[in-house]
Amino acid sequence: MRRSTGPVGASSGRYSHAPRPHGDLPSPARRIGVARAYGASVPKLGTCFLVDRVWPRGIRKEALGSTVWLKDVAPSDALRKWFGHDPARWEAFRRRYEAELDANPAAWRPILAAAETGGVTLLFGAKDAQRNQAVVLRDYLMRKLAQGD
Repeated sequence: MRRSTGPVGASSGRYSHAPRPHGDLPSPARRIGVARAYGASVPKLGTCFLVDRVWPRGIRKEALGSTVWLKDVAPSDALRKWFGHDPARWEAFRRRYEAELDANPAAWRPILAAAETGGVTLLFGAKDAQRNQAVVLRDYLMRKLAQGD
């Protein structure tokens, strides 16, 4: 069986890329990873989704290969500009972005469907790897998976 380390931000443990019966899928934390779109080697787990409203500066579309760009799952322009990656606004940003996600399930359902059948990597362009929309979206989707939505 092929082994790899989990996705960025996942708990330690093994994740096999071999097919598994549905009831034996890895935990949601190991099925949804986040990674910055910049860098020589972007760690990827299964299907990759770019979850930014704007394409990352300086990255050619070919560089991200088969990545699916889901602009509509990103925070609204108004929320993104208000947040401005200010750490003092992080908790309020999380709440507001989750409210936007609640109001637009069609935007995140394709990611959830992919996560139910295999691994998913959420790509983002922000410099802060701990406080960005991909982290909020990952946590939101992990709760949905746990609830069976």
